[in-house]
Amino acid sequence: QVQLVESGGGLVQPGGSLRLSCAASGFTFRYYGMTWYRQAPGKEREFVAGITSAGSNTSYADDVKGRFTISRDNAKNTVYLQMNSLKPEDTAVYYCRANLYGVDYWGKGTLVTVSS
Repeated sequence: QVQLVESGGGLVQPGGSLRLSCAASGFTFRYYGMTWYRQAPGKEREFVAGITSAGSNTSYADDVKGRFTISRDNAKNTVYLQMNSLKPEDTAVYYCRANLYGVDYWGKGTLVTVSS
């Protein structure tokens, strides 16, 4: 079955960096675009970044442009989110998502806390 497992979250100071990973299994990873979302306490889940199947095109939410970079390694069935210049407002649970034939699959998320 489809599995998405996020890792790499943690506590970081403002201005710091983290790299999140999402390991995928149960489907042909290289055929599908992937996206990262996040959900802050008391807020709705929101789009962060997306990448096409071959990694040739990416998109970002306005508030992370220039700070976050999404990438993928199709040989490792993994998508990454490099997060730089982190701000307290980036604090959230980060999820990766795959949409296969109109069905959304989500990981359980990884918590990122940006605080001094």
